[in-house]
Amino acid sequence: MQIYDYLIVGAGFAGSVLAERLNSIGKKVLLIDKKDHIGGHSYDYYDENGVLIHKYGPHYFRTNDDEIVNYLSRFTEWHYHNYKVRVSIKNKLYTFPINIATINEYFGINLKTEEEMRKFLEAKRIKIENPTNAEEQIISQVGIELYETFFKNYTKKQWDKEPKELDPSIVKRIPIRYNFNDNYLDEKFQAMPKEGYFKLFENMLKGVRVELKTDYKFIRDNVKYKKLIWTGPIDEFFDYKYGKLEYRGLRFEIERYEKEYYQEWGQINYPNEYEYTRIVEIKHVTGQKIKATTIVKEYPVWNDEKFYPVLTIENKEKYNKYFEEAKKLDNVYFIGRLAEYKYLNMDWVIRKALDLFKELSYE
Repeated sequence: MQIYDYLIVGAGFAGSVLAERLNSIGKKVLLIDKKDHIGGHSYDYYDENGVLIHKYGPHYFRTNDDEIVNYLSRFTEWHYHNYKVRVSIKNKLYTFPINIATINEYFGINLKTEEEMRKFLEAKRIKIENPTNAEEQIISQVGIELYETFFKNYTKKQWDKEPKELDPSIVKRIPIRYNFNDNYLDEKFQAMPKEGYFKLFENMLKGVRVELKTDYKFIRDNVKYKKLIWTGPIDEFFDYKYGKLEYRGLRFEIERYEKEYYQEWGQINYPNEYEYTRIVEIKHVTGQKIKATTIVKEYPVWNDEKFYPVLTIENKEKYNKYFEEAKKLDNVYFIGRLAEYKYLNMDWVIRKALDLFKELSYE
């Protein structure tokens, strides 16, 4: 029986980057995944209209890390795009994240400078020195009215919990801007893999042995390996001994149209109306030029697909118990959103994987 240097569980960014890097220095690697495809939640495919669809919701790649860009550019060319989002409030679209234009449009005023914006929000916000939950985080930045209009109901739909039950980190990712910048993201590098994420992963994993539709618990006694890299849910690894961690899932409703575009923007959020949270027309972002389009409506649900860790006090305490168990293990490494029970952007996951590889390469 062949002995692998590394068994890597999970073929998303964390597992695939580590598989590619370790394979590149001659390590024998076996990469497995329960799904029937590589790429994890970044996986994309062409639908019947020829539209490149992100199967698990939009994945807007961005980073300030030049090393990550240089690394990924070995496996893909790029389509550059500054992502724009709008929020629908009573059938009127507002720029988002909140910036001067949002305030002017919503309140019918004419702020022009950063100083005026800061003064306006200072009068609105509730002064809370150290916010302890998502509600306090937002009202300490923009006040009650903007919180209730733009954030409260969207957060409740997304998480099925009151914002005051959730960790402030959930909304800290959303910037408040004091200028007219309406870009959804701030990072200097914003782009999509030119031929899609699946092609990027396919190029990355050339020469790596990959076994799909393969569950670790069913093969762990039949595979010989020296070290294990685990990118799946940490509670699953420990057979849920402290109980299951909560993850919010998504349901996607796909609609296809025989016209170039359905909506003016790639993403429109619906915080207050409808059961879905947003409509995404990814063609705006991927830059495809075809005479058909596809939109995807996203409905947050509780299901078996793990998208977002639900960062309540109870879940964080539960995770800490698993984390302490993980520290006791030799030659087992936990990395990625599910293994670390954190909302991590793609570039953060890649950064962690590259750093772990550097550590492993010296062993």
